[in-house]
Amino acid sequence: MSSSDSRKVASGLGRKRVGAAILLGALSLSGGRALESRSPVEATVPGARARIDAAGVARIVGAANPTLSARELDRIGGAVLRYSAKYAIDPELVTAVLLVESGARPWVRSPKGAMGLMQVMPEMLEPMALAGNSTTIESNVEAGCFILAHNIRRLGEAEGISAYFWGNDIRGDGYLQRVQARRAEVRRLLDADA
Repeated sequence: MSSSDSRKVASGLGRKRVGAAILLGALSLSGGRALESRSPVEATVPGARARIDAAGVARIVGAANPTLSARELDRIGGAVLRYSAKYAIDPELVTAVLLVESGARPWVRSPKGAMGLMQVMPEMLEPMALAGNSTTIESNVEAGCFILAHNIRRLGEAEGISAYFWGNDIRGDGYLQRVQARRAEVRRLLDADA
């Protein structure tokens, strides 16, 4: 199928299907290796801080949701650092998206069916064949990082962040502004800890 045919097909699909089509396309372009691991050295992120660590992410997430156990906070912090490095995106951005999307609640489900910390639609997870279910902390964070990184590579950072919420039909910048405000808050909290 040509890229123009793909666009025509995608334009006729709903937002959920467009997202799944994008994910499947990315997987097929990479020969199914989209989830291949990279070391943190290979996954350097321009503008990312070297001092953000899993404990820092856990402190910020724990402040947003004090009901999380120490084990859950460790898992969230580790997942954010591991998968932001794997997909070469800023862990502060991933933390901000996680806070905006779910309020740091791994069990939350939106009225439209998005699930988990990163509010990933179940059909987006299916082609990735990740371990666990769609609300498993690690699987959900990895899927969210993959989708966010793919959007940013395709569209640039601002539109890529907006597309995480809107899909291909971006209808405003309110979501982008919320994520940018949370990212600035994450940075202030990290600076206060330093």
